[in-house]
Amino acid sequence: MLTGEGSDSVKIIVLLSLIAVVPTILLMMTCFGRIIIVLSFLRNALGLQQTPPNQVLVGLALAITFFVMAPVLTQINQTALQPYNAGTIDTQVFLETASVPIRDWMLKQTTTEDVNLFISLSTQTDLTNVLPGDLPMTVVVPAFVISELKRAFLIGFLIYIPFLIVDMIVASVLMSMGMMMLPPVMISLPFKVMLFVVVDGWGLLVKTLIMTYN
Repeated sequence: MLTGEGSDSVKIIVLLSLIAVVPTILLMMTCFGRIIIVLSFLRNALGLQQTPPNQVLVGLALAITFFVMAPVLTQINQTALQPYNAGTIDTQVFLETASVPIRDWMLKQTTTEDVNLFISLSTQTDLTNVLPGDLPMTVVVPAFVISELKRAFLIGFLIYIPFLIVDMIVASVLMSMGMMMLPPVMISLPFKVMLFVVVDGWGLLVKTLIMTYN
């Protein structure tokens, strides 16, 4: 009875600890960071300040994140969470087992250059000949974050191009008509929104984001 109560207490402590670090895990170890950055780029490219609102963008980013991370979460549940709840593995084995799927997934999304960068900067001298699957999280996580930022900014740059062209066309037309005092953004904004809706921009963007992880 005492052993069971102690085991339950440990599980509660582990659960509370995981809940405390969930925001950090979400930002640094999943695709949430890339998605929310791209969505922010899109809103700025459209010239909309608060539309869609931040809550909507975060909600959409969370939905896409859970969709992309579903296979990894399923694997963690089968290999680590269920055995831990059944009492067949202890907390240390649970954490080590749960970290394997997420580490493998992050490495697939991380460039070799970024991994080598943090290996070279690491104070541990025994990482040169280590297999990728055996790299510590202290190397994998920052390398993954850097790779995600690079891809997010690249996608954001590509998103900006068509809307920038619309702004330039509108500005040129206004200048040729002698209407230099009229802000071009005021005229180009409806055209950019119409262009985005006509080409099914939300569907294309979400499809592209998900395909970048496949």
